[in-house]
Amino acid sequence: MASNEEKPAAVALTTAAVVAADKEKKSSWKDSIYNPRTGELLGRTASSWGLILLFYLVFYIFLAGMFALTMWVMLMTLDDYVPTYQDRVPHPGLVIIPHSLDIHVNKSDPKQYGHYIQHLETFLQRYNDTEQEKNELCPPGEFYDQEGGSMEKKACQFKRSFLSRCSGLSDTTFGYSEGEPCILLKLNRIIGLKPLGNPYINCTAKTDTPVQMQYFPREARIDKMYFPYYGKKAHESYAQPLVAVKLLLTKEDYNTELSIECRVEGCNMRNTDARDKFLGRVTFRVKVFE
Repeated sequence: MASNEEKPAAVALTTAAVVAADKEKKSSWKDSIYNPRTGELLGRTASSWGLILLFYLVFYIFLAGMFALTMWVMLMTLDDYVPTYQDRVPHPGLVIIPHSLDIHVNKSDPKQYGHYIQHLETFLQRYNDTEQEKNELCPPGEFYDQEGGSMEKKACQFKRSFLSRCSGLSDTTFGYSEGEPCILLKLNRIIGLKPLGNPYINCTAKTDTPVQMQYFPREARIDKMYFPYYGKKAHESYAQPLVAVKLLLTKEDYNTELSIECRVEGCNMRNTDARDKFLGRVTFRVKVFE
């Protein structure tokens, strides 16, 4: 009988022990976040958190200062007018305007070729005679060297009127309404470039029958007086020399896609690099519809 009376008491003690253990666990979990007895938050007191935040504040201020100092030292080594290092290729690429390698022209539909005309007209604005008369009249056939002196360099005139029938002055459609479109070509700018020889542009059609072409300026030459180029900031008024080629197409050439290749000839500029088809040359396609 005595043993039977002890069983409820033992069960009661066990239950009390379990409840006490659960309370202790819950209290321990809460204390790990915030302990009201010690005032610790996540295991650290307010002074400890303050010291850690102060350390990282000083650390990141130091890093920011080091970064700013490094940038300032680097910028002090740069020249505003001449790049310290040039990673461009030593030979220029050849570019056409309008910027399209596939030119399709329906001569009877002005809306169809209107965007080509707009592109040419916008591009040639800086070549207007009134703008170019602000530049220098340079002696042809000679490099226009301006080493030393002022960092602001002068530019030689290249007037829009030099392009004659492809200037858009006498024919505002640049020949597109007649089925004889004009294409402008220019070399990419390279600082300090002085080509050896007398560069000119030569275009050929990859067809069985030759395609008649007319060049402006005459002989498609790029005069030496437009070299060297001194950079965008030093040479703000510089305008690259242009060569215009007018395709004198006939009815036999209409409705046929013509592949035209233009190259820089007569100088040391590379135009046969198999890895870069735009280095000193460009190939585009023209198709004219009646």
